[in-house]
Amino acid sequence: MHNNNAIALHISLSLLAIPIAAYFLGSIPFGLILARAFGRGDVRKVGSGNIGATNVARAAGLLAGLSTLVLDIGKGAGAVLLAERLSNDSATWMMIAALAALLGHGFPVWLKFQGGKGVATAAGIFLVLSPLASLAAVILFLLVVIFWRYVSLGSVCAAAAMPLLIYFLWAPRHAPPLAVTIGALAAALLIIYKHRSNLQRLIEGTEPKFSFAKK
Repeated sequence: MHNNNAIALHISLSLLAIPIAAYFLGSIPFGLILARAFGRGDVRKVGSGNIGATNVARAAGLLAGLSTLVLDIGKGAGAVLLAERLSNDSATWMMIAALAALLGHGFPVWLKFQGGKGVATAAGIFLVLSPLASLAAVILFLLVVIFWRYVSLGSVCAAAAMPLLIYFLWAPRHAPPLAVTIGALAAALLIIYKHRSNLQRLIEGTEPKFSFAKK
């Protein structure tokens, strides 16, 4: 009985560690760190003020932007993979970790809860959860950006489509677990909420178009 209680306690502590570890992993501000490493100071004082890859690319160059993109994708994927390992492949705990990582990125304690918009982190999350749905979202994002040259619009469209993409592309003739469906919807709403200022500028026609060309 004592051994069973010890095992149960160990499992409970491991599961409790999942959202905590995922939040702090998600909260690492790679964009801010890399912009400073590339000698561009505080990226929050440049361009849109966002710490994501797009603004880092504008402020510190393509290499810094791509590095931010890869690392932000990596922390989203890492959070879900950690949950997968600690929870014995529980889709519910993987989705909890996914949302915790997104909250960490969007509301990091280190930056007074003023973080990024979560697109790259979400890409890493869904790359692990459903590679096919993630690929479809990336294609949609690229098509929107290529035709309209608004990264924010591409991000919002991909986020809005993700719950449906997850639902239909989870597995052949199988819908995802309810926790994944609800989690994907919550992630989409969070990302769209974080883009509210971009949406306002799109409506007003003042949202800057993305270009790799230096000003």
